[in-house]
Order: sequence, then C-alpha cells, then structure tokens
Amino acid sequence: MLQHLLTVETALITHRTVVRRFRENDGQNYYKLFQDNLDQLESRYPPIVDQIPDQDNIEFFVRQKLAAWLTQTEYCLGVWDKDSAVPIGLVRIGDIDWRCSKGELYLFLDKTRHQKGIMTEVLQKVIHFVFHQLQLNKLVLRTESDNFAGQRLARKVGFLREGDIRAEYRRPSGEWVDLMIFGLLK
Repeated sequence: MLQHLLTVETALITHRTVVRRFRENDGQNYYKLFQDNLDQLESRYPPIVDQIPDQDNIEFFVRQKLAAWLTQTEYCLGVWDKDSAVPIGLVRIGDIDWRCSKGELYLFLDKTRHQKGIMTEVLQKVIHFVFHQLQLNKLVLRTESDNFAGQRLARKVGFLREGDIRAEYRRPSGEWVDLMIFGLLK
C-alpha cells in the first residue's frame, strides 16, 4: 500500500458534475444508467458489456469498485449531475502499474449528455487528480478508430496519439474493431 494514497480526495467538483468514488447503495442508480445506455455500450464497448452485472448483482459490482479503490488497484469514479443528483457516467483509472507509474483511463457518459462539454470538464479534474494526487506519470486512453468524438476529446485535454491496435475485438455485428492509443504525460 502506498501511504500517500490513503488521503486522496474521494470527490471532485466541476461546474456541472460531482465526480466521486462509489458509495454503498449506489448500485440501483448505476443499473438504470447502464440499462438506459445498453445500445451504446454494446456498439462502442462490447468487451465490457459482459462485465455489467444484472440487477441482483449491481450492488456487489459497486462494492467491488469501492474495494479496489481501498486496495489501490483501480480508481472508479461515478459522474453525477450536480443539479439532479443522478449518475450520468463513469471514469475509471485501471490497469495501474505503480512501478512504471502509469494507468489506463476508461470513460463512459450517458448518451443524452454527449457533445455538451461535460466529459471535457470531468477529464480536466480527473487528470489533475491522477497526476497530483495519485502521482502517476502517464495515462493511456484507447478509443475506436471510428470514434471521432472520443479522439477529439482525447486531443482536447492534451493526449497525443501513440499508435494503433488492429482487430482488437469484434462488435456484436461481427465487425472487427481497430483502436487508437493516446497517451498523456504528467
């Protein structure tokens, strides 16, 4: 365990959102968000669709994310609308390698909130959190080669394209998906 990580912030406030660590009993709120966006998740993030728990296991999922935070293996933050107090997205810093001081960033935002600058303001706070509180030196972000909005977002917050991965996985349609890798250094 790294001592400095015991006191990191558990909530980040932006103009329109509260980005915070999962809490007990957040499960049902997130189940609804996942279900409302299942079509987006299936087309854009097929590898994680199997990881979405059913309604009976959603609270276990939330508690696993909370446990991972406490054991310093990943940092999963829920994105909540500041006015309505409903969850609208998720940001996860995972695949952390403390020896190399790097991690990978995973993003998800409710489809009704796209193209409004919400994820840009969230990522600006999260990037500061990653570099100044977690004290990582590098963040990696992967996006599909046809996800132009995701690529614009990555560049907008300072990521640079580092490479490509061809035929990384298949969509439910059977189509192979190529990924672009972006990196951001402290």
